[in-house]
Amino acid sequence: MTGVRAVIAHLVSGAIVMGYAVTSLFFLRYWRGTGDRLFAIFAAAFGVLGVQRLALVFSRDMAEDQTALYLVRLFAFLLILGAIVDKNRSTPQPPP
Repeated sequence: MTGVRAVIAHLVSGAIVMGYAVTSLFFLRYWRGTGDRLFAIFAAAFGVLGVQRLALVFSRDMAEDQTALYLVRLFAFLLILGAIVDKNRSTPQPPP
């Protein structure tokens, strides 16, 4: 990419990285307050997504079809899914 499109793509990517960082810090704050593992895993997952997006910006042509970057994104989503499953299994259900 060259020109205005490249500048806009980098600007949007920077905003996305900032959003992931803020979201990660948000969940980290709730984890410190509650000690709930769900919030810690969510913070880690959004941190991984931010790092993945930052790596995308520094790749040569910002090609999102690179397998390694998709695997990092898949890992983050699997962390979120695992946290949800863990939360639902670890909470005791009240008797009917």
